[in-house]
Amino acid sequence: MTATVAGVSWGIATDRGSRRQVNEDSFLARFPVFVVADGMGGHESGEVASAYTIEALRGLLDEPTLTPEIVTSHLRRAVARIRSIPTGSGPPPGTTLTGVLVVRGPGGPSWLVVNVGDSRTYRLSGGALTQVSVDHAEVAEMVARGLLTPQEAARHPHRHVVTRVLGGGGGDDPEPDFFPLVLVAGDRVLVCSDGLTGEVDDAHIAEILRTCPDPQDAADRLVAAALVAGGRDNVTVIVVDAPAG
Repeated sequence: MTATVAGVSWGIATDRGSRRQVNEDSFLARFPVFVVADGMGGHESGEVASAYTIEALRGLLDEPTLTPEIVTSHLRRAVARIRSIPTGSGPPPGTTLTGVLVVRGPGGPSWLVVNVGDSRTYRLSGGALTQVSVDHAEVAEMVARGLLTPQEAARHPHRHVVTRVLGGGGGDDPEPDFFPLVLVAGDRVLVCSDGLTGEVDDAHIAEILRTCPDPQDAADRLVAAALVAGGRDNVTVIVVDAPAG
């Protein structure tokens, strides 16, 4: 069911997919924080890593202001907890994170997008869909260097290899990207795990976002589209609408 606070409306949908036994995605969708974490690691530790990250970010709901520095401090707590997860002989647990915060300033509200990994945040503005986050992924870096086309990257055997995550055996400090955006009346933001973008192309995503005015309906239809296309991964979608003006 669509929720609305301070004129901002949102809907959320998630599914474990058709091939996974466990949903390792976690999310937080409470004004002003809308984030998705996609866990990875052996023995279901990815589920724990994503849950720890979302638990740490719940602390943002009590912060009087939201800045990149404050978000990063909460992510440090998440990484410390992820490092405590027992792994045995499995791969080290980790999680991606992406999402948008509604930040209030002297000029009025604005968006603050945060991203680590290959989950994505998009903005639909004026009917045009734009990916705001930058994929921290091996194939994305190859596309940026001109070594692959986007079409080749979508089929590349290393397309699921991420180069930056929270935990995952990397450094102790998180390295999130932040993207401040002007909050424009009528804009729509999509936050999703790669279970959506791995199955549904941007053109189809844009069509659903343009033709479903209710954010909960849009979220449900996007997850359904991913399942129809194969549903080979967990899929989580948050659709957030700016006030109409």
